[in-house]
Amino acid sequence: MKILSIAFFLLISFTAFSQKGNIIAKNAEIEKAGTGFAFTEGPAVAPDGKVYFTDQPNDRIYVWDEKDGVSLWLEGTRRSNGMYFNSKGQLVTCADLYNQLGYFDENKEFHLIHEGYNGKLLNAPNDLWIAPNGGIYFSDPYYHRKWWKEGRTQEQDVKGVYYLNPEGKITRVIDDFVQPNGLIGTPDGNTLYAADINDKKIWKYDIQSDGTLANKTFFAPHGSDGMTLDNKGNVYLTSKKVWVYSPKGELVQGIEFPESPANICFGGKKRKTLFVTARTSVYTLKMKVKGVD
Repeated sequence: MKILSIAFFLLISFTAFSQKGNIIAKNAEIEKAGTGFAFTEGPAVAPDGKVYFTDQPNDRIYVWDEKDGVSLWLEGTRRSNGMYFNSKGQLVTCADLYNQLGYFDENKEFHLIHEGYNGKLLNAPNDLWIAPNGGIYFSDPYYHRKWWKEGRTQEQDVKGVYYLNPEGKITRVIDDFVQPNGLIGTPDGNTLYAADINDKKIWKYDIQSDGTLANKTFFAPHGSDGMTLDNKGNVYLTSKKVWVYSPKGELVQGIEFPESPANICFGGKKRKTLFVTARTSVYTLKMKVKGVD
């Protein structure tokens, strides 16, 4: 698919706080990088700057290249949802079909990382972030899927957030959300942001040495399907538009896209392209800041 410029100049809604510093590149325009999908999700930037994303209902993973555009990478992905690259360059995925965490190797073969908690299946991992030490934080809400086997229901008694440490030990670290979803951590491994999407709140936590969380603090009044960070520590949320908050929880800017954003990351070799999955399409926007994920 070729990149298609949208015939309008920046459908951007600046908030009253936007004068604190524009984070969008000068003269930048929102561009539609691809369309015709059922529901796009899970963008993850590879070490070379390419962005991999899912069309989850169609069970496909696509890849976006800033020069070549969008192309199909894999069909038959175990209904991959949220994704993230680990330090080995492997694409780690929330495999919705079988309630698993796994990764795809260089031959696009799936390898199981983890499944289950306390003797039961997980509800269905949704989004994940990999900490600097290799531990994995992931949300495990419950959304019924039409492709699941008949009779399958919520497996766990809690819609939680879990931490899988590098040795493979799993711990439930959040158990008081209505519906956990998007999450992201800081590059130093000290802070985790997590969204309670149905309660329309973002919470901030201190990450302890054993991976558990402490000092739950209200951060922003939005739910969010996905999150990312830039090199200034700003947090990007997806809730009808892209909301950008400073590390102190101050609203920096609101960015409106032609479709409601679902998930987000920074891509390109310089990590200065905001990549947004938004329902049936994916969009890009050049930025002044750069991503850190």
